[in-house]
Amino acid sequence: MRCTVWIKLGVTMRHVSLAPHAARVFDRSMSTTVDFWFDASCPWTWITSRWLVEVSEARGFSVNWHAFSLAVLNEDKDIPADYRAHVEEGRLGAEVAAAVEQTLGSEVLGRFYTELGTRHFVGGRLNERDALAEALAAVGAPADLIDRAGEYADAVRASTAAGLKLVGDEVGVPIISFDGVAFFGPVISPAPHGQAALDLWDGCVALARTPGFFELKRSRNVGPIFE
Repeated sequence: MRCTVWIKLGVTMRHVSLAPHAARVFDRSMSTTVDFWFDASCPWTWITSRWLVEVSEARGFSVNWHAFSLAVLNEDKDIPADYRAHVEEGRLGAEVAAAVEQTLGSEVLGRFYTELGTRHFVGGRLNERDALAEALAAVGAPADLIDRAGEYADAVRASTAAGLKLVGDEVGVPIISFDGVAFFGPVISPAPHGQAALDLWDGCVALARTPGFFELKRSRNVGPIFE
């Protein structure tokens, strides 16, 4: 069986007969879980995470959340002083996230990230200690995880290394992984919603599954837009 289509070339129409394999629709089938690494101080990762939550609800997969530290990633890198200060300010949040993941699991970590990110980027309280305390309280996590955060420094390093092992150390977060493939991104602002959000996900899945595909990039012309 063959599929017949018409393709417009300039001002002419050409009749094309396609073999069955060329007429297949995009295969959206995948595992029921997706892994996501985040540093709670990164606004771009926050935007991507909200998009992923929307897509996960529409497509019926769950998200395994993982702590990541941009401070750990950049310890041996030559970066501007202001960015160094920013990532170091986020180190405590990453350690607390690792503490939540280690003691209460991924599902609670996801809820904690929602609470913390909302305070960081909607409430304008980035890296505030009180915002961490409120986020912990909102998910029923022990308040002393802030004071004990340093105990989870090794856990943060391990989780950061696990994410980077999938994509290489030339990137940061967000990192998404599923079905044995992984990628950095997408970096978006603002996040699409509805069908546009699903279309972006399908595109990311298709690219991630393509052997030999490595990079697709253009310069950012807007800052983080939280909608």
